[in-house]
Amino acid sequence: MRLLRRNSAAPTIYKLCSLFLQYPDAELYGAREELAAAVRELPRSPASEALARFCEWWGAQEPLVLEEHYVETFDLHKRCGLYVTFYGEGDKRDRGPALLRLKRLYRSAGLPLEGTGELPDFLPVMLEFAAAAPDGKGEIVLREHRAALELVRQGLRERGTPYAHVLDAVVATVGDLSAAERSQALRLAASGPPQELVGLEPFTPPEIVPSVEARR
Repeated sequence: MRLLRRNSAAPTIYKLCSLFLQYPDAELYGAREELAAAVRELPRSPASEALARFCEWWGAQEPLVLEEHYVETFDLHKRCGLYVTFYGEGDKRDRGPALLRLKRLYRSAGLPLEGTGELPDFLPVMLEFAAAAPDGKGEIVLREHRAALELVRQGLRERGTPYAHVLDAVVATVGDLSAAERSQALRLAASGPPQELVGLEPFTPPEIVPSVEARR
């Protein structure tokens, strides 16, 4: 797989994470050996090691098991949802301005969101943009949503799903939380989930709860 930026594995990591976080249909499942090989070719880093752990589990599962696990993880548990602006904005109506801004950012970078059928805040879409956008514009988008990424990662860890390794790779590549981002994550945790999540426990960032490895 060709790197999109000189002397950096980040675009490849974002591209792989984008694929791993998509629904494991027949096409994606059929590419599992190729994807695992791309992971093995990455320079050794916390991100590549996290992806290697994920691939070890992902490549050993039967298609139906993967499909059921994906739906159970991402579709039935909103604390693990992949629509990033939801964590701070709530439902689609409230997220409108944030979604429109993302669309404009994609278009301004020469990568308009067309024909995907997905909202622009769907994390695989954002990671695809981060992999392809010039001049680091994609990483800026991820950085702006760093607190929400932390909440997704914690939700996956609490579920004990190997998909947490993919988010580990994402945040290891994007970078640590800044003081402002940590405060933002704490505010989101303290205020509880958006309206659609009423009845579920509030989020707690990994800085507050001891880190645990996702169970295989």
